[in-house]
Amino acid sequence: MRLPAVISAALACLLAPAAAFAAAPPAKPVEVMIVGDYHMGNPGKDLHNAKIDDVLAPERQAQLVKATDALARFKPTKVAAEWPADIAASRYGEYLAGTLKPSRNEVVQLGFRLAKTSGLKTVYGIDADGDFPFDKVDAWATAHGKHAVLDQAGAEVEGFIKTLESKTRDGTVSQALRFLNDPARIASDNGFYRTTLKLGSGTEQPGAELLTAWYRRNFLICANILQLAEPGDRIVVFYGSGHAFLLRQCVQETPGFKLVEPNAWLPK
Repeated sequence: MRLPAVISAALACLLAPAAAFAAAPPAKPVEVMIVGDYHMGNPGKDLHNAKIDDVLAPERQAQLVKATDALARFKPTKVAAEWPADIAASRYGEYLAGTLKPSRNEVVQLGFRLAKTSGLKTVYGIDADGDFPFDKVDAWATAHGKHAVLDQAGAEVEGFIKTLESKTRDGTVSQALRFLNDPARIASDNGFYRTTLKLGSGTEQPGAELLTAWYRRNFLICANILQLAEPGDRIVVFYGSGHAFLLRQCVQETPGFKLVEPNAWLPK
């Protein structure tokens, strides 16, 4: 039976958008590689600090070139790192011009080097300020006879620091980065932050407050990553390895984004 012309036209209008939607190719995800790194310049600002040998030494410089050349095969469209946006942009400009003073900082040694190798005109600073109210946790644990919880966690962190120092002393830069970016190790190390939830009682919850502040800062960092991304981007992010778990989780759980493992690219 032939449908009246008016009904046929109406059906055509309804079906056309559906057909066009079905024919549209799926959007290409934004690929993000989170590279957890370590403080190469020994700033000594963390609760626990590793002692790293001089990355400006010729041998270490050659290792850094090998590492960033390998990451450049990923063909990043953007590089982001753990500095404020204005500082990263201005210093990268000096780096390209050859006027930046020699720096041991990992943002320069890894982020700037990779961006230049990849022919990128800018480096995105994605750092975000945040509180880390550890003193309140420490005071509560001392006052309530629970400091053994912190002592145990601290001993485990010190063990990790010693291993990192060994990796950086006896191995290559890539080997140290591969150690830091092993997914199983990243998941295990995040346990320190969960441990703080044991420290508190009733309405006094310093451990939960510390963890909340830590999550807040990492969400702000991840927001900066997501907001600079454009369809089809391949972004490499260099950030302290302690942040890797939450930044990886944020990328993995965000629609339209795909996490890329750095160890699939870093040399062994």
